[in-house]
Amino acid sequence: MTSRLDRIAQKRREKLERIRARGINPYPYRYHRSHTTQQAVALLKQQEESSSKAEAPVVNIAGRVMANRPMGKISFLDIRDSSGKIQLSFHSDLLSEASLKLLKDIDIGDIIGVSGRLFRTKSGEPTLEVENLTLLAKSLQPLPEKWHGLSDIDKRYRQRYLDLIANTEAKEIFQMRSQIITAIRQFLNRRGFIEVETPVLQPSAGGALARPFITHHHTLDQNFYLRIAPELHLKRLIIGGFDKVYELGRTFRNEGISTKHNPEFTMLESYETYADYNDVMAMLEEMVAEISQQVLGRDKVEFGSNTINFKPPWPRLELRQAIIKYSGIDFEKYPDADSLKAEMLQLKMEVDPQKDRGRLIDELISTFVEPNLIQPTFLLDYPVEMSPLAKIKPDNERLVERFEAFAGGMEIANAFTELNDPIEQRQRFLGQQKERQIEDEIVETIDEDFLLALEYGMPPTGGLGVGIDRLVMLLTGQPSIRQVILFPQLREKP
Repeated sequence: MTSRLDRIAQKRREKLERIRARGINPYPYRYHRSHTTQQAVALLKQQEESSSKAEAPVVNIAGRVMANRPMGKISFLDIRDSSGKIQLSFHSDLLSEASLKLLKDIDIGDIIGVSGRLFRTKSGEPTLEVENLTLLAKSLQPLPEKWHGLSDIDKRYRQRYLDLIANTEAKEIFQMRSQIITAIRQFLNRRGFIEVETPVLQPSAGGALARPFITHHHTLDQNFYLRIAPELHLKRLIIGGFDKVYELGRTFRNEGISTKHNPEFTMLESYETYADYNDVMAMLEEMVAEISQQVLGRDKVEFGSNTINFKPPWPRLELRQAIIKYSGIDFEKYPDADSLKAEMLQLKMEVDPQKDRGRLIDELISTFVEPNLIQPTFLLDYPVEMSPLAKIKPDNERLVERFEAFAGGMEIANAFTELNDPIEQRQRFLGQQKERQIEDEIVETIDEDFLLALEYGMPPTGGLGVGIDRLVMLLTGQPSIRQVILFPQLREKP
């Protein structure tokens, strides 16, 4: 049995054939557009405010048909382009016979070009009185009905093009995302950073504690990892003599999918010589507040039921005290994984027996601390086993100079005073590799070339990583990472 949508699609194909039969190319190569819809509206306003009584100029505009309202001898269509929408007026007395025939075969969703003069209707609607109609692309599928009320969120993510066509809010989110990324670049460039590009395919999975994606290069007959962080290559550039570098790029981690996690995501990483994590903290809070002001015009945003204030300075909390406050556990009292697991079990937590002490502490953070950090907050000074790339604190060899920044109940940034002792770095990598083997993860994590580079000397350096997708979530008020990634990863449909 043929469905209603199939019947609509068939009628559209019949119209397509009629159009072709009249010698019209329904998919022409180009169209000269003189104005966007919003430029046309602005031109009309300018004409109305002018003392000149000259006739409105002829303009050519193009866009997708979003509404069709036939009214006897006059038909009104709405078209939308990337700048906005405008109403079109088709009067049978002004159109050629060819344009009238074509108008009858125009459907919602078609892309058309029109030329004519601008006027304002009695109701005050800016309108273009069409004198010439050109079909630019025939749409063979109907647009979703009542899209704003659609409950099938999964379809919006799978067919993002439909979401963008019919939902102006979705398009605004991604336009804002672009503005945020541009503002980040401008901020860092002004501070003397240079933007660089480093490899996505890497021979070792270094720079972070995460499960990588593995691929194979056939010509070299060698396995490679999609990078889990650009860190080690960026540090090579610091060793090579660059003082301030940053990269904005895709990063890949073969781990869970949730409202806060996507297997591929956009990361900002920056490195500044002669700086420590205190300098990086000051830079981060200044950067986020400035971006909020530049993009939104304010340093406060609504996120869920909370108002988040990005104005510096952000509170600074010691990690140990935060975990004690929200879970009651003092990890300093539990120097090994087994004792910490036993204490966590007392809290009725499900504890993975394969996890080491560092990952258990990370679980305490995500379970008890993170959900409570709504206002922008820095957590400081992490256990050394959680941070193999960070320098030990001068006054406590069990902790490192590391912070994570949280807002809206999620982590948005991670930073270190970078470890630059090559001998200690090798020992840390070996310990990390051992833990991976205990967890049955056969992954190469020791980057010998990076260790060799360190032996040539890396100056004191402050490093920063920012999750761009989560930052965009906060600034646009979106509760799911899928709403700020154009094409998020989804399970295949059965």
